[in-house]
Amino acid sequence: MLTTASVEGRIPTSDLARARAWYADKLGLEPAEEREGGLRYELGSAAFCLFASTGAADGSFTQLAFYVDDIEATVAALKSRGVVFEDYPGCVDSIMEIAGNYPSKGSAERGAWFRDSEGNLLGLGQVLP
Repeated sequence: MLTTASVEGRIPTSDLARARAWYADKLGLEPAEEREGGLRYELGSAAFCLFASTGAADGSFTQLAFYVDDIEATVAALKSRGVVFEDYPGCVDSIMEIAGNYPSKGSAERGAWFRDSEGNLLGLGQVLP
């Protein structure tokens, strides 16, 4: 039933204008579409939406992850734009080595995490062969 469906992430925001500015200024992203109360971003073959919400993200888990080819360069570029990374135990220069992975995605992964203007926890990932 759902095996051929497309999937998009949804990220809540209490201040859509503030979130739009943060995603543009810090991540260099502009929405592909907008509607009352929502912004839709397209990246490669994926998409996610920011939506106005009266609820608050608890920020205790990764809500959206961006896979990149060079995590060091991406972390450095985002830091230069003012993005503040979380430093968890085991992180070196804001990047953590993560053992194991899904077989189709290599043998391991490297990850880094940061919060958007609304407290949502976002991640970066780099697949290791």
